[in-house]
This record gives sequence, structure tokens and C-alpha cells, in this order.
Amino acid sequence: MQRSKSVLTPTLSYTKTLEARISQLEAELTRLRSDTKDEGNSQSQSTDIKQVTSTSISHHESSDDTTGIDLARDIEGLQVKDDGRISFHGPTSLFQLPSGLAREESNPAETGLELDGRKERLINNAWRERAFEQLTTIPEPFQYLLDSHWCWIHPLFNFVYRPAFTRDMKLNGPYYSDILMNAILSHSLRWCRSEPKISRLLDSYDGGALFYERSVTGLMDSLKNGNGQIPIVQSLLLLSAQECGRGNRTQAWLYSGMAFRLVEDLGITIDSRKYSGSVQFSDEDVEIRNRLFWSCYFWDKLVSLYFGRSPIIQDTPVSPPRILLDDTAEIEIWTPHGLVFPEGTHYPPTQAHSTSCFMKMCSLAEILNQIIIHIYDPVRRSSESELRSCVREQSRNLEKWWEELPTFLKLTVNDLPTFSPPSHIQTLNCIYHTVNILLHRPMLCSRKPKSSHSETNNAKPLVQCMFSATSIIALYDLYRRTFGDGHVVLSMAYSIYTAASIFLLEIQALKYASSGTVEKLRYCIGALNRVKTANPVINTALGLIDQELQKLHININDPLDHDPQPISITPSQPSPATSTDQPMLPSSYTLPPHGAFSFTPPPLTDPQNQTTFNNNTIPSLSIPETFKQEDIYTIAPELFEAFSYVEPIPTTVDSDFDSGWPTAEGL
Repeated sequence: MQRSKSVLTPTLSYTKTLEARISQLEAELTRLRSDTKDEGNSQSQSTDIKQVTSTSISHHESSDDTTGIDLARDIEGLQVKDDGRISFHGPTSLFQLPSGLAREESNPAETGLELDGRKERLINNAWRERAFEQLTTIPEPFQYLLDSHWCWIHPLFNFVYRPAFTRDMKLNGPYYSDILMNAILSHSLRWCRSEPKISRLLDSYDGGALFYERSVTGLMDSLKNGNGQIPIVQSLLLLSAQECGRGNRTQAWLYSGMAFRLVEDLGITIDSRKYSGSVQFSDEDVEIRNRLFWSCYFWDKLVSLYFGRSPIIQDTPVSPPRILLDDTAEIEIWTPHGLVFPEGTHYPPTQAHSTSCFMKMCSLAEILNQIIIHIYDPVRRSSESELRSCVREQSRNLEKWWEELPTFLKLTVNDLPTFSPPSHIQTLNCIYHTVNILLHRPMLCSRKPKSSHSETNNAKPLVQCMFSATSIIALYDLYRRTFGDGHVVLSMAYSIYTAASIFLLEIQALKYASSGTVEKLRYCIGALNRVKTANPVINTALGLIDQELQKLHININDPLDHDPQPISITPSQPSPATSTDQPMLPSSYTLPPHGAFSFTPPPLTDPQNQTTFNNNTIPSLSIPETFKQEDIYTIAPELFEAFSYVEPIPTTVDSDFDSGWPTAEGL
């Protein structure tokens, strides 16, 4: 009950905020109406109104500054069938007879006051449902697995709108289904299966396999009957993510493809406020459809990146706006679920910032979308001018994105906090550095003749790649010291893999392996080995790294020294000593997969033997001593030339579907 009280408290705060905002808007509108003397003032009015509208959306970055233009024309074709199903069909379809009569413009721009009204209703409803959720008793292991999903997965991907799901779970409403519930439970098992509190309760469910079987069986039956409801889309997305982590690429690709097709069939790819006709959406319907579109947009970019394929979902002028009006998840307290902290330690109360994190993740996905299309498209190779133009433009966009990132979401590696922020914030920062590497890495492989001017121009890509690669190590080390390795999502693991690629490129370019680079590479391999239990597809990535190490004749387990190790890049037979399946180095302490090691600095003690330990007691995961951000700027000029002749490892986690990046001839 104490938790319910804390959840209900923001209602009063929001009410006061909204009342003050309405007064402010009324005053602004009164001033604007009186200020209409000339065309210049009229233009000023337009700007002020946009600013007021933007303010009314609180911290959300997407203001509808083009709403008046975009919403001037209604879109027909969305229909409600006799059985209640909704589907969209254009004017050429068999399901819509074109009309020669033009419809009048009946969908004017939504004002700031209307947005605030929708926002207030959604927020009040969300807090009410969260309060009821606390009073609902759900038997174990269902409650435990649900809580794990809300903690570790939901803030990052936003597949399911929580207030509607938990309400309709009690009422058997349209936004809940047993299929979706089983998909959530099955997906959470990736991280929860070995946690002591829950593992014994899974025996009666065949170790949790029953959840997956029920979800897939129910899904196929539902699709056979033509059921294209929103919970089916959400179930497909969760199953796609689960199969992706397992390494079942065909299943993951098919599930995601069906989800994207259903989103289009339901008309979710079009702003719901544009539709005319028989379908009248509630505030909640519009919110859910907007969220689902951007969840699909983000997942489309990730799954395309993992498998080296072209994205499907694109943001168009008629797409749903990147606005989430219900921001209750922003001010909730985030607590790492399922972790056991050493006695006397705890994770400090931390604001979730889930809404702003998801919105920033979606805007970052828009940049990633352009990078995949123009640089990594496996079918269409961009010309050199197109590629360089993309790099310049998206580099500016990425810099702007980072500059505008709120301080509560931004992690600067030279000033990291004692405790890791919530998992989704850590992942956001890791994906940013991954995108930065993906954007600049192709420029390291251009074999154009180098001059002093070109070396200067090439400095930025090299510095950016080295900076982001080392930053990923620092961020992940903070994460695993706080939460352990048991709840690492695939996107964070992919970031580590991407960082490892840069260190391999450095060794290949310089023709020797410095102790610092080998130490960083060893860290990446140790981290990937630890997270592959929840993400078996990482075994493929480890295999690719292992193959490259064999070509370079590097034994990652050799003791480090301070002298560079010359290498010769020739094919070699696999060596048992370089197998990534072997333990990296002996360790006096092993982090359990479900462990959490938050600490009050210093020291941190092992709860089993009460001995103080630090990074150095876990050599395979110790943060490299050579990690100094200022060091990466001291790059010799000849390194720019050396990087032009390297052969990069694949960008995908699956060598069978490798699209690589443009070869030297393609630049």
C-alpha cells in the first residue's frame, strides 16, 4: 500500500501544473489575437503559437510545427469490419470504391489546449490504473516475470502500453490477450530463469518452455483466423526479439516482418488523427497506436542492423507524430528487479526517465535508419559522393542529437557516476556510441591517396571510432559493476561487439598488437562470453572475433607486456588456445548471472567471504588501465594511412547474412 501512495502522489502535481499551463496558454492566445497589425506580426504569431504548443508538450521534443499542413487532408480507407476488426485499404483496393467528390477539410490543426486536455486525461487514467495494479494479486511466477519485463525491457522498447494492458487483463479487454501474456513471460525467462526466487516455480511449466509454446500456438491459430489486433502485433515483436537473442534468425525475421505488415494493415503507419469516416479513436487508442508505430520503427532498425538487411518501416509526412502524451513513466522510481545486493548495500532511489529515454532512442533510430540505407544497404551500394554526403549530414545530426540530450540521460565517460543509471539509459548511451562507430568506420577504409590535408580530414572518423569504442567499455563496466551480467540486452552486447571491431582494426592497421589494445579487446571478449547465456547469438559474434584473432596470430590469453607484439596477417589453423569457449583467465571470484554489485564506495566486499575486491580481482573483466580518454587523441599521422588497408570484420552478428560495409572500391 505504501507503494500505491507514492504512485498516486503525482496526480496533484500534474493537476497544478496543467492549471498553470492552461492559464499561461490563455494569456498567450489573448496576446496573440490582439497582435495582428501587419504581416510581420502575423508571422511572429505563427512562431509564438508553435513555441506555446511545444511548451505544452512538456519535455517531449516533437512539436507539431507542420501539423496545420499535414492534417489539412483527411485520409479515407480505414474501416471497421462487422466483427470489430480495423483495417486500412487505399483507393485502388477491392475494399474501397473511389468517390469523385472531394471531401472538405475537416481535420484542423490540434491546438495546445487540446493536446493538454488529451495529456491530462491519459495521465489521470494511467495513475489510476497503476494504483489498481498495485491492488491486484497475480500468482507467481507470473507476477515476477511481468515485473521483470516492466523493469528491464518495457522502458527501452515500449512494445506494450502498460495501463491498458493491466486494466484489460482484469476485464478481458481488447488490449490484453493470453497470447501476449505468454509472450511476455517467455521473453522474461531469458534473464529470470536462473534467479533463485523464481527458478523452482518454473518446474510445473516445463522450465518456462510452456509459455513459449502457448504463445506460438495461440499466435498461429489467431493469424489463421485473420485476427490482426494490436496484442498480436505486440506478441510478434516480443517473439522476434526472443528469437533474435537465441540466434534463430529466420524466425526472428519472419516474426518482425509479420508485425510490420499487421501494423500497416491496421493503419498504424498513418497518424490516427488524419482518418475520416466511421472509426473514432479515443485518446488512449491514439496514444497506443503512436507508441506502437515508434516501437516498430525502432525495432525495425535494430533487427535490420543485426542481420545486415534493409529497414522496412520509414517515417513519412503522414506517420504518427513522435509524441507520447502519457509521461507518467518519466517520474516513476526505477528499481532493478530480481537482483540480490550484498548485505549493507542498495541501489539508490532513481527516477526512471523512461518516456524521454524512449523518445530520444526513436530520434537516434532515425539517424541509424539513414546510415543503414546509405552506407550498409546490402543491395544498393552508394557512390563515394553519396556516402561522404551521408557521413557529413548524419555526423551533424548525431552531434546535434548528443548536444540536445538532457543531462539526466547523458553519460560522459570522464565523469561517470558511482552507480549505473537505469538499464535503458545505459543502453541508450551505448547505442549512441555504436551508431557513431557505424557512421565513421567506413571512412577508415578508404584507399584514396593520402595527403596532409586528407590526413586532417580523416582524423575525425578515426578519433570518433576510438573514442566511442573505449567509451562503450567504460559504460559497460559501470553497468556490470552495478547490475552484474545477467540482464544485458542484445543491443548492449552488440555495442561491445562493435567496440571490439575497432580494436581489431587498430591491430590490423598497425601490424602489431599493443598491450593496451589487447587488454581492451580481452575485456570485450570476456564481456561477450558472460552475456551469451541470455543472448546465444553472441556465440556467432565471438566466432567472428576468434577467426580474426587467428588470422592475426594473437593469443588473447597470453600475459600482457609493455612491448608491442608484431603480427603477420596470414591464414592460420584454429588454435585451441584462442578458443573463446575457454575461460579467459583464472579468477578468484565469479559474478553470478543474477548478481548485483552496487556499492557504497569504497570498498565493495564479497558477501561470501567478506573480502574486499575491485576490478583487478576479475582479470577477464577488469577495466583496462590504459583507458584514458585523452590518450586516443595522440594518434600518429601514419595511422591514418594504415587504416586504409585493413579488412574489417562483419558488422552483423551473423556471418551468413553479412553485408559488411563498403569496400575500398565502393568508396
